[in-house]
Amino acid sequence: MTDHRHGSEQPGHIPDGSAGEDRWLLVAVAGMLSFVAMLDMNIVNVALADIADGLHVSAATAQWAVLGYQLPVVALLLPVGRWLDGVGMRSAVLAATAGFALCSALAAAAPWAAWLIAARIAQGAFGAVLFVLMPVLAIRSVRPEKRGRAMSVPATLGPLGAVTGPAVGGLLLDHLGWHAVFLVKIPFCALALVLAWRAMPRDGGLRRPDRRSAGDALLVATGVAALLLALTLASDRPAWLVLALAAVPPLWWWLRGPGGRPVTGVLGVSGLFRAHGAVLALAAGFAAMHYVVALHLQRDDGVSATTTGLTVLAFPLGMGLAGPLGGRLADLPHSRLRSSGGTPIGARPTAVTGAALIAAGLVLLVPLGGDWSPLDVAWRLGLAGLGMGLNGGPTQALVMGAAPPEWTATVGSTVQFARSLGFTLGPALATAAWGLAGPADGVHAGLAVAATAACLAVPLLALPARRPAAVPEKTTDAASAAHR
Repeated sequence: MTDHRHGSEQPGHIPDGSAGEDRWLLVAVAGMLSFVAMLDMNIVNVALADIADGLHVSAATAQWAVLGYQLPVVALLLPVGRWLDGVGMRSAVLAATAGFALCSALAAAAPWAAWLIAARIAQGAFGAVLFVLMPVLAIRSVRPEKRGRAMSVPATLGPLGAVTGPAVGGLLLDHLGWHAVFLVKIPFCALALVLAWRAMPRDGGLRRPDRRSAGDALLVATGVAALLLALTLASDRPAWLVLALAAVPPLWWWLRGPGGRPVTGVLGVSGLFRAHGAVLALAAGFAAMHYVVALHLQRDDGVSATTTGLTVLAFPLGMGLAGPLGGRLADLPHSRLRSSGGTPIGARPTAVTGAALIAAGLVLLVPLGGDWSPLDVAWRLGLAGLGMGLNGGPTQALVMGAAPPEWTATVGSTVQFARSLGFTLGPALATAAWGLAGPADGVHAGLAVAATAACLAVPLLALPARRPAAVPEKTTDAASAAHR
């Protein structure tokens, strides 16, 4: 495996436990950027009709204000992760945050649709960098014994941004117009820039990808974009799923080549593949549930948009309450706190407990009858939200803590890719199940898909790690970390 580092010091290294210093300000920056990046995934959806009217385009064209951001975010995650392992962390944070803010301003100022779509595509590219940077920045800013608390910050604030996006977007749209849904992120980016400029040490700067890296990026981006586009468009027309076949050749070529083999080798470290599967399953379950509940309450039960929004907010409320607790439980050393049965409290047990609560909340939604009470839905969503808060940080700490130091950005990108793929896959599967079951049982079928996905995550996280037969070069530290 080739080492892409330049010099003797790892690019972007931030002093951690070895220096006895925790940089919680940088963890706050990671959380802030996580919130903003995930907010942008959903906030624009509510403004599409106004964008279409304001720019005099069709609804299908306006939809690219969303797809133009989402496609490059997911398509570039894996190539960006490997690139970031060889560049300066401070330079990457500053460049990506500034670029993200600039593209927000350009999107808000768009006089025509082509301008807006181009700005959103560029913003998605910068967003991909931010998504990979967030967990890396958090884990490198604190000592190992505080990783759970650090990882819980972006792991909690990110989904909060995704869930609150529609509500924030609706308020801005009603009072300030569609331009405001793009401008609202700029103050957060400006604050993050100031904090990162002052708190992060200078490092080696950025570097241009070499020819092989650019080729790998093109293969991955082509395959992932085809897959994501197929899943997104299939929610309206299932025939679009055929497009997913176009993703197979480029992704297979990449996986079998010199760019993909090292990545799969790193993920072959004990427990990482299963943890990634759990992240994908939980994201798919959450997204499917959110889609079915909001659609059914508002369209079938006639609940107002305000009541629907307040009901769905039970999930982020529970997550926000449990997130800090999950981080603290994950950081408790096995030798200090044990239950009466001798089971240690740490990252894995906390993550499993959180996943079990998510699954329980979603399973309890399935048998609800046709006349849903918002209160009946809210407490179940609150239970699932508590589980998500307990699960997010500890799962991230498990995965990122098992990554070799020179591959942290790569592993961070694979986790974010699994989560993003789950967010896209969940609504697509729920829509398909709803259509197959018919109007009478569609809601139950969609929720059953969500609950099944969440239930799958529990054994994926709970099964003990197995040592691989052959650990790839430079992953031995990761293997030992996974078995601690």
